[in-house]
Amino acid sequence: MKKQVYPILEYDETVEAYINPSLVSDLVADKVKCDKLVICFFREAIDRLIAKGEVQTYVTIPGENTYTFYQFVDTDILLVHGMVGGPLCGGILEEAIAFGVKKIIFCGGAGSLVHEITAGKLVVVTSAIRDEGMSYHYAPPAREIDANPLVIEKIACYLKAIGADFTLGKTWTTDAFYRETKTLVQTRRDEGAIIVEMEQAGLIAVAAFRKVEYGAIIYGGDDLANETWDGRIWRSRTDVREKLLLVCKEIVETL
Repeated sequence: MKKQVYPILEYDETVEAYINPSLVSDLVADKVKCDKLVICFFREAIDRLIAKGEVQTYVTIPGENTYTFYQFVDTDILLVHGMVGGPLCGGILEEAIAFGVKKIIFCGGAGSLVHEITAGKLVVVTSAIRDEGMSYHYAPPAREIDANPLVIEKIACYLKAIGADFTLGKTWTTDAFYRETKTLVQTRRDEGAIIVEMEQAGLIAVAAFRKVEYGAIIYGGDDLANETWDGRIWRSRTDVREKLLLVCKEIVETL
């Protein structure tokens, strides 16, 4: 590894680290047999599925940020509530991969950078601008990272088949949502980003590094396309959120 001017650019391709996700897989290896996973950011949608008996607790991972994997009762697919930010959500993905998950679909919401991404509009992520830190520990330095084209194609084919309103597009991944300034928003928009969020660059990089299939569907949330921010009450769109979760369940079965 060559020393760089900035530490974040010092990518080390060595697979083994001092602390490896296998530490978690050793705890649950006898409990987890599923290889498909939906990462969902909609806590209330997951809670409704639990209440309806459509998912059940599968295994809980202990630690400072304890979290639970659920399983759909009608199929061997796992479900986990995603955590905000690349490091935490990426850590969950690392641990899932370590105990055997190989196919993952992500669903969440993001800020809209262009008027075309209306509230509830679906975006299949094709690439991410790497304005964060986690991805630089899983892939050589670059301005952007591409999502898996084969997974993108499968997601798009499924959404077309069900008549869903969606678009393919680039996201801007940032670590600092309180620093989404007008200058940066315009700069990222000029680069082709149509949404902004906090996880995709890191998750795409983790999946590529670990050689698993990963794709993301994100719906338009708050609006950063105008002079002033508009929350658009996007978290209250419970119909969109639960439907998207169930669509992701169907898609991951096709991978």
